[in-house]
Amino acid sequence: MKYITLPGSQTRRLSFYLAMEEYAARHIEVADDLFFMWRVRPSVIFGRNQVIETEVNTAYCRAHGIEMYRRKSGGGCVYADMGNVMLSYITRDENVNLTFNRYINLLVLVLYKLGVEAQATGRNDVLIDGRKVSGNAFYHIPGRSIVHGTMLFDTDMAHITAAITPPDMKLESKGVKSVRQHIALLKDHLDISIDDFQAFVRQQLCDGEIVLDEQAVSEIAAIEQEYLSDEFIYGHNPRYGVRRTGRIEGVGQFDVRAEVRGGRIAAINLLGDYFQTGDIDAGIIGRLKGAPFTPDGVRGVLPEDLSDYILHLRREPLIRLIFDTPTTDIVTTT
Repeated sequence: MKYITLPGSQTRRLSFYLAMEEYAARHIEVADDLFFMWRVRPSVIFGRNQVIETEVNTAYCRAHGIEMYRRKSGGGCVYADMGNVMLSYITRDENVNLTFNRYINLLVLVLYKLGVEAQATGRNDVLIDGRKVSGNAFYHIPGRSIVHGTMLFDTDMAHITAAITPPDMKLESKGVKSVRQHIALLKDHLDISIDDFQAFVRQQLCDGEIVLDEQAVSEIAAIEQEYLSDEFIYGHNPRYGVRRTGRIEGVGQFDVRAEVRGGRIAAINLLGDYFQTGDIDAGIIGRLKGAPFTPDGVRGVLPEDLSDYILHLRREPLIRLIFDTPTTDIVTTT
C-alpha cells in the first residue's frame, strides 16, 4: 500500500481531503492500494443521504465555529477535530463486503499490535470494550472503492455530544442513553501521542510514498468546489405528503418521504445513514414511481434482494417500514 503525501504541512478544510480521495481514486494510476491520514479543524461531516437538520445541531455548530460538510458515502454523522485522526483508503476492489471487511480488519490488527483489544462489529464500527473508537463508510467511483473513517484519539467531548443529534431510536438500538456512553478514546488505552500513533499506523500499513505536486493540489481544489456548494451540503428535499422513519436492523436508519397521488407514488426519496452500493435512483426510486402505494404494489416493482443498491437491504423489511410503522404522522395528497 502506498501513502499519499501533500506538499507542505498546513491543515486544510475537511472538504479538501474528501476531494483528495476522489483525485487519488481517479488520477493516481498504480497497482497498489492507497492510504492517507488527516486531521482538521472542528467539523461535522454527515452522510450522503442524511438530512442535515435531523443529524446536526446547526445552531450550536455556527455558534462555536464548527464547520459542516456532506460526504459522498453513506453512513451517519461524525464530529472531527485535531484530536481525531481521519483515515482514507482507496482500492481497485469493487466487492463491497470484501473491501469493507479487509479495511476494518486492518485497523483492528494495527490496534492489536499496539496492545489494544479492539473488535470489528456491526456494519462499520471498531469497538474497544463495547464502545466505538472508529466508524467507517465507503462509496464507489468507476474502477475504485473509497473507504474512509474516524479514529477517535482525544476529541472534544463537549462538541461531539452537542454538535451531533442522532435520532433517539438509533441510540436505543445500540443500547446507550447518550452519545458519550457510546464512545471510546484511544488516549485512554495508549501511552503514545497522536503523532506517534499516526506514524505507527503508516509504518504498519504502507511500504512506499506518493508525494503530490502543486498541480495535483490545484486539481484537488477544483474538485473541492462541489463539496463547498450549498446545494451539495444542504441538499434539496422535495415536498412530501407521506413520511415514515425507522431503523432496519443491519441496514440503517431510514427517513422515507413520498408524494402519493391517486393512490400511486408520484415521488419518493430514501434518506438515512444506510450504505449505498449502487444506483438507488434507477434501482429503487425509479421503479417505485408510478407504483400503487400498497405493499403489493411495491412488491410488484422491486426485487426481493436490494443489496445491489443498499447494503444488506431486502424488500420485505423496507415494505414493513413504509406500511407498518405507526409512529410518524401521515398526510396524504390526492
